[in-house]
Amino acid sequence: MEKQNKGNFFTRLKEGLSKTRSGITNRVDELVKYYREIDDDFFEELEETLIIADVGMQTTQKIVDRIRKRVKDEKIGDVSKIKGLLKEEIASILEKGSHDLEFKSPTIILVVGVNGVGKTTTIGKLANRYRSEGKQVLVAAADTFRAAAGEQLEVWCKRAQVPIIRHEEGADPAAVVFDAVQSAKSRKTDILLCDTAGRLHNKKNLMNELEKINRIIDREFPDAHKEVLLVIDATTGQNAISQASLFKEAVGITGIALTKLDGTAKGGVVIAIKSQLDIPIYYVGVGEQMDDLQPFQPKEFANALFD
Repeated sequence: MEKQNKGNFFTRLKEGLSKTRSGITNRVDELVKYYREIDDDFFEELEETLIIADVGMQTTQKIVDRIRKRVKDEKIGDVSKIKGLLKEEIASILEKGSHDLEFKSPTIILVVGVNGVGKTTTIGKLANRYRSEGKQVLVAAADTFRAAAGEQLEVWCKRAQVPIIRHEEGADPAAVVFDAVQSAKSRKTDILLCDTAGRLHNKKNLMNELEKINRIIDREFPDAHKEVLLVIDATTGQNAISQASLFKEAVGITGIALTKLDGTAKGGVVIAIKSQLDIPIYYVGVGEQMDDLQPFQPKEFANALFD
């Protein structure tokens, strides 16, 4: 069953990365056909290809410098071998320090991210995934400031068949989390997913709010394992790195869920995020279906990008 799921994920990932793949690998194929030798002009066009795919200037230079060195050290003269080197370098970046989200019962996952990145959808999909794995799941609707956020999350929770704790719009988010923690303890919940407000424009308020939530969790549920999952939208390209940097500084994120990979040619941002911020990517979204949010597998990603 696990092998079948991996196969299904690879197929969906490959389909989801079609726009990014056409921007990177198809372009590299064209370069390989056009150039007879690996020279400075070739490397300049390779850099341009990666930058356009939102791999980012810093990460692109790192990759191209590594390939230049390998070409020299390994005395590679065949242009067609560049694609294999590129795949290996990208896989190496993605695999470094990569690990799955750690589960210990009970686990509390604070889900953060700016409005519009797919935070509510991601929580719904995670709740469904964890419940289908046999875990006891509870959701806390602690984004009480965005209009209808609680209602939208409740719809997803009904679809996922998991309970939700919510207060009225504008309520104190920390009070929602307090009630959710008490409920999680009494229900013997394995995983508590907490939605949080996405007001990045006022970093101080965001930090204060999350610090208050963290204090409540530490006081009321000290035995719980805690994760801070940042949801970012792949279609925003390099802006996703800015968001991740700000959230990392503000709240100390432990992992990333990258949504909407299937809708963008900027999937190279996955490589940039991993290279520049060294934050584990836990999940990637490759579609709209309930099971289209999947654990990130670095080798599978590199294979899907170049296959």
